[in-house]
Amino acid sequence: MKALCWHGQGHVRIDQVPDAKIEEPRDIVVRITSTAICGSDLHILDGLVPAMERGDILGHEPMGEVVDVGRDIRDVKKGDRVVVPFTISCGSCFFCNRQLYSLCDTTNREPEKARLAMGQAPAGLLGYSHLTGGYPGGQAEYLRVPYADVGVVKVPDGLPDEKVLFLSDILPTAYMAAENCGIEPGDVVAIWGCGPVGQLAIRCAWMLGAGRVVAIDAVPERLRMAEAHGRAEVINFREQDVYARLMEMTKGRGPDRCMDAVGAEAHAAGTLRSALESAEQAVGLAFDRPYVLQEAIRCCRKGGTLSIPGVYIGQSDKIPMGALMNKGLTIKTGQTHMPRYMKMLLGKIEAGEIDPSYIITHRVKLDEAPEAYKTFRDKKDGCIKVVITPGS
Repeated sequence: MKALCWHGQGHVRIDQVPDAKIEEPRDIVVRITSTAICGSDLHILDGLVPAMERGDILGHEPMGEVVDVGRDIRDVKKGDRVVVPFTISCGSCFFCNRQLYSLCDTTNREPEKARLAMGQAPAGLLGYSHLTGGYPGGQAEYLRVPYADVGVVKVPDGLPDEKVLFLSDILPTAYMAAENCGIEPGDVVAIWGCGPVGQLAIRCAWMLGAGRVVAIDAVPERLRMAEAHGRAEVINFREQDVYARLMEMTKGRGPDRCMDAVGAEAHAAGTLRSALESAEQAVGLAFDRPYVLQEAIRCCRKGGTLSIPGVYIGQSDKIPMGALMNKGLTIKTGQTHMPRYMKMLLGKIEAGEIDPSYIITHRVKLDEAPEAYKTFRDKKDGCIKVVITPGS
């Protein structure tokens, strides 16, 4: 089968690889009809994610048609259309029993690598590093889905792929990020980053009772989408001082809830610090640039909450711990506990409460995916979200 594979920093290509097949009784095999490039895939492209191996199949936002099932699978059958979560969860360990599915103790196939880097091993993830199990991803013609009896969601007839595809990752991620904010009715919510997760987080913040939503970015197309589809007030950080503007908008108090939807590759508006951090990152001295995290801590009101769905990878320094502690801020973060949210959000899609397909700007075939990675990374041609259709 064809699959998009990583071959070193800045290099992905389409390879012929062995066909996906059933390996364990709780597996299914899915013929991929739609998949997507995630912002966190760009961390892999840029060489920032450790424990990658040449030939690893990328992609963790897949859906498609079930073509084979393991002997212990009961809830799905051949021919069903399903959305596959990016997290792999056993459903019965200490953490899964507490609905902390992304912390599953069972599914990471290479836990010692993760323990050396993080202290404990999180759950396995599709298409993402051998720190999270080294599982082949879904930017391919077919995908083996382990532990498919936990999390996989059947798609009702009549719903097109593009309406439900983002149940695989970014819609639940955005919802959990907004939930982690602890939004109270009328709160001012400030969201740094208007990429796909940020765009959907704007909508989720409204769903959870926000009174105002402020979106912060510097890419004009993203800011326009945040205004038009998200009804957000916007700040272009290259044109305005973010702290000063937020203080003005909140009469000096600061936003009640802040969200870092950027993560490890934040930029600092062309400052010397940004240049130095970029140089450090390029030579492997530092993985993460916590500029947005610094700014969000500084801007958030006293007693407020900071939610971090943006992906961080390695070590971060220059965190303003004095401000964080003295302002009494609460921080919540983590990979998304996918089975907790997928069916609930499917219901909202069916009811017409949200249609996340508006964020799609580019649609490509699998053979075109390597070039689409570069278009997405470089923010060319107004690119916000790329969907890949391997079967086209």
